[in-house]
Amino acid sequence: MKTTRTALETVETAKVSADVFGGVPSDLDSRRAAKRRFHRLASAIHPDRAKPEDRVRYSAATSRLNELYRSWSAEFESADSRPVYVGERGEYSLGGLVARGSVANLYRSDAGVVLKIPRNPRANSMIEAERNVLTDIENSCEAGWAAPYFPRLIDRITHVDAGARRQIDVLDDLTEGFVSLADVREAYPGGLDPRDWAWMHRRLLRALAAAHATGWVHTAITAENVLIEPDRHGVVLVGWSFATRTGNRPVATIGSDRDSYPTEVGETASPAWDVYMAHRLMLRMLGEQAHERMKAFARGCLQDNPRLRPDAVDLLDEFDELLDLLYGRRTFRPFAVPSTKGQ
Repeated sequence: MKTTRTALETVETAKVSADVFGGVPSDLDSRRAAKRRFHRLASAIHPDRAKPEDRVRYSAATSRLNELYRSWSAEFESADSRPVYVGERGEYSLGGLVARGSVANLYRSDAGVVLKIPRNPRANSMIEAERNVLTDIENSCEAGWAAPYFPRLIDRITHVDAGARRQIDVLDDLTEGFVSLADVREAYPGGLDPRDWAWMHRRLLRALAAAHATGWVHTAITAENVLIEPDRHGVVLVGWSFATRTGNRPVATIGSDRDSYPTEVGETASPAWDVYMAHRLMLRMLGEQAHERMKAFARGCLQDNPRLRPDAVDLLDEFDELLDLLYGRRTFRPFAVPSTKGQ
């Protein structure tokens, strides 16, 4: 865990053991991974690490963690006990936890898909928003060309358990071969070479242009919500649960990343909102490596007045012109993300 606060929040907000340790321990590796996670969390929130005034909280969290781990071990003693969710097109067993987003957890399932399950039923409308965006993109003649830049909606599930109704999205599995820009930033703390950022930004702009053409605004373009495939220079924009129609207010924003948002946060969303966030992200990813001309390009998209920011579709040509000016003829530039695990 990166911080003790994150560890505490993970344990304290968990509703079921799978929220912390994932789904079914279908093999020895997943059981070992859960055990390692238990020990990391236990170490992070041990009462001995707390200030005197925080020891009650740390003790309660430790007790809760122990309870969750016991529950996880007992509940999934047999692989036959794995929950199965029934969708409109098929049935999906719950596998291991692969990611924990702002409002939902992603669990691996069979047949190369993941289940996106909201932790709170109150987030159902956000799951439905993602469905609508992905369906519109897939069916739109104007934006269908951009399908590779979006997750693919495989199925939809309405699940009722103990009186709680949850909307669940079944998405294609992007856990193999992809990493988030948050991982990239961690691997390159001094900033990316602008030539590497170039292909990432071009594809991000294409995704935004397609979404805006269908009347959707993402509203949550952060490093965690942009996945890249380093080997093949793929980019997929995820996190569409926060999306809203142009002219509407978003249901929610990411409270832990306020610095990424434009001045109009709290008001109705427009494509200019996404343009702002994409270029705030650009400057963060480039860091010390940012070329002065690229900084100027980004600043033009960060103006306080959203009406003065360019449209994503226009920025495609403008960014290409900037790249031609700075680097000339384009060539494929291999890119890799060094692992930072254990450092």
